Amino acid sequence: MTSFGYQVLGFGAGGLATYEVDFLCVAGGGGGGGGSPAQTYSGGGGAGGYRTSYSTDSSGGGGSTESDIELVVGATYTITVGGGGAAGTGTGGGSGTGSAAGQDSVISGSGVSLTSVGGGMGESYWSAGDEAINGGSGGGAENFRQGSGGQGTANQGYDGGAAYGTGPSGYSNGGGGAGEVGGTDSRGEGGDGLTSTITGSGVGLAGGGGGSSPAQPGGTGGGGNGGSTSGGTAGDANTGSGGGGTGAGPGQNSTGGAGGSGVVIIRMPTANYTSQTTGSPQVTTSGTDTIIKFTGSGSLTG
Repeated sequence: MTSFGYQVLGFGAGGLATYEVDFLCVAGGGGGGGGSPAQTYSGGGGAGGYRTSYSTDSSGGGGSTESDIELVVGATYTITVGGGGAAGTGTGGGSGTGSAAGQDSVISGSGVSLTSVGGGMGESYWSAGDEAINGGSGGGAENFRQGSGGQGTANQGYDGGAAYGTGPSGYSNGGGGAGEVGGTDSRGEGGDGLTSTITGSGVGLAGGGGGSSPAQPGGTGGGGNGGSTSGGTAGDANTGSGGGGTGAGPGQNSTGGAGGSGVVIIRMPTANYTSQTTGSPQVTTSGTDTIIKFTGSGSLTG
């Protein structure tokens, strides 16, 4: 991608000047499931899909590092940073709503169309169909249905953990992370995320949310913690991590944790950087490269 600080250009279709850049694209994490009737416990939200081309890193779900993307000189590229999914809510008395999946993060423009899939929501008693817990990484299963966790997306994230135990006396599980299946380290824990070095220093991202009752921690990289009857915690902002699930005793209100918003990072030779951006990204340098970190949606001109 870089060559001793000099501008390196190629020519794409139609003879347009192009150059390659590295990327990291992480979608929003899924929300953790909310309180349910007594003795039912919600799963943690799945992490957002995690894709990267940076040579020292790897993509989520055991995927390989992807190829760089090629930008056309003077073309404008839209950066969409996915929001985290809303938390589920509920009462031990018998009413509530399911959580929501995370939103996709997208890099799009001339010759580029790249999407990371939002994390699956943490399953709860109120979930509207099991397909809703699939995502970049899958949401964790709740105990009442005794089902499998949501499915992750190939080369983006892992599955959520399956419920364990029997019926109301069983337990929910954690959401999948970019680095492992929910519940891998301990029953109910969120799956661990991955560490990216695209900014020049290691940053943990895309951990799954923890399951509930007993309350379990979220995965490394920002996953929210599960709660027993006190509510789950949110996934960390701009990590694409899932929110923690929760349970609720009779007559108790309990809300899961919201998913963390995603992030998109572009790393390019400084010689190619035009300074033409929208959305107020954070811009830093490392050696001969410029690093543009989008924590909200915006655009970049090649």
